Amino acid sequence: MEDAMKNLSVEDEPTASPSEPRKQKKKKVLLMGKSGSGKSSMRSIIFSNYVAKETRRLGATIDVDLSHVKFLGNLTLNLWDCGGQDAFMENYLAQQRQHVFSNVGVLIYVFDIESRDFDRDLLTYRSIIGALQQFSPTASIYILVHKMDLVVPNQREEIYNDRVSLIRGKSDTFNPIPFATSIWDQSLYKAWAEIIHDLVPNLDQIEKHLGSLGKIIQAEEVLLFERSSFLVVSSWTSAIGAQNPTTDRFERLSNIIKNFKQGTSKFTGTPKSAEQFVILEIKLKVFSMFVIKFTTNTYLAVVLPPGEERFNSALENCKIALKEFEDLDSPAKKGSDRGATSSET
Repeated sequence: MEDAMKNLSVEDEPTASPSEPRKQKKKKVLLMGKSGSGKSSMRSIIFSNYVAKETRRLGATIDVDLSHVKFLGNLTLNLWDCGGQDAFMENYLAQQRQHVFSNVGVLIYVFDIESRDFDRDLLTYRSIIGALQQFSPTASIYILVHKMDLVVPNQREEIYNDRVSLIRGKSDTFNPIPFATSIWDQSLYKAWAEIIHDLVPNLDQIEKHLGSLGKIIQAEEVLLFERSSFLVVSSWTSAIGAQNPTTDRFERLSNIIKNFKQGTSKFTGTPKSAEQFVILEIKLKVFSMFVIKFTTNTYLAVVLPPGEERFNSALENCKIALKEFEDLDSPAKKGSDRGATSSET
């Protein structure tokens, strides 16, 4: 297997040489929605390692809360968490229109499923779509229909589909991608993983590397997680793994491990963003699994058929394969244009 690892490299794109440093990518992401819809809570859970119950103490966002979130080594999200009070919305659409809506890579718009004035919410959304069409017509739009846990289970699908249909009707030429979300389950991880997935640099190469690795070690599934948020960056599934009936297992795993890290942080006194573990092993009669600290910015999870020899071989070969993933995960090399952006914010 070690010899096979040498063939993991991908030839589609030439590797940047020291004289041609790879540019860091910056993406402007607008997080918008009415006040109280849950924007700041979800941001805190995903990027600041809060647990759901801790978000109750968060106050309302005043104007724009701007944060720079590093994701992997080569992507920075300029995340604009925009206050949703009427006065702020009017200001964004009038005095700050060009400043807020220029060079937007992604708009994430959050709708509160329990809103008492959904028609008014739609009018605000339509105004924002108009501003985005004017200044960032190529932006991607994601719609999060949030707080779905507050809806009676047997009515969720019908109400969600009705909301999505109305939202699409106000989206002009854009084709928003909708998600039903809640801070109390793994649905939030599914939505944000999909959003981030579309922004990750070198994704094609990462996916090819991951597929090659999965086949070489004869895994059922291989998952690559971002270190801090534990969102799934990429995954590979074998024919056997594809038969797993639990379709949201990746998001469940993100949620479980994130809570495990938070619990460890609480009892060890280490920061929530720290790396609380290097390896996690699970060995059962029906399958084996390990989660290891991989590159500087990632963890790797591997699901295997049972067997000690197979498990140990896969673990060692993942350590060997690490060399092939390091460059895809590293920030730009030092150079005259270090920190240059692919799009201005």
